[in-house]
Amino acid sequence: MQKTISLEPGKYYHLYTRGNNKETLFRHPDNYAYFLQPYRKYIAPCADTFAYCLLPNHVHFLVRIKEEEALRPLSISEDTKKLISVQRQLAHLLNAYAKTINSRYDRVGRLFQHRFGRREVTSEAYFTRLIYYIHFNPQHHGLINDFSDWPYSSYHSILSNSKTALQREHVLEWFGGRDCYKAFHEENAADFTPISPLIGEDDL
Repeated sequence: MQKTISLEPGKYYHLYTRGNNKETLFRHPDNYAYFLQPYRKYIAPCADTFAYCLLPNHVHFLVRIKEEEALRPLSISEDTKKLISVQRQLAHLLNAYAKTINSRYDRVGRLFQHRFGRREVTSEAYFTRLIYYIHFNPQHHGLINDFSDWPYSSYHSILSNSKTALQREHVLEWFGGRDCYKAFHEENAADFTPISPLIGEDDL
């Protein structure tokens, strides 16, 4: 894994992690839904999410860390000069999910290989292609013939009108609307060339 970088307020990041020794993280369809519950609890207060994909043994997220003011504790009993630690919130997410899986499946030991890896998203082209890369991942790994059939990513949530915590309107506006969003995904079959130097083996 590359050198860990700090998660700074106002910046965009590709976050990813996988099961220890590539162990399966999601053994049953309802496991995927459960993972998103603590994600909303621990991560939504400190980061905006633009795209995600949950695969059997690894996960991807594209997020923007909220500005400093939003990261200050709300409780008057806490030191409001100290920002909420996004890294600690990510650890809480992984620990909460691991405890549930260990209990449900009578397993012990480490579930995740490491804490979340992260790469800063430093350009508009990277942001655009990364959304596609994240959604295309199930097809990229041979799990399915058409990425759009994978039910555990944000691809359809962004197209839906149902309630969501995703930054749906931002993503759709970024691509120029629903039709352009769909067209970009359909026309760029596995073309990661513009961001390939920024996607290494550690990115799964």
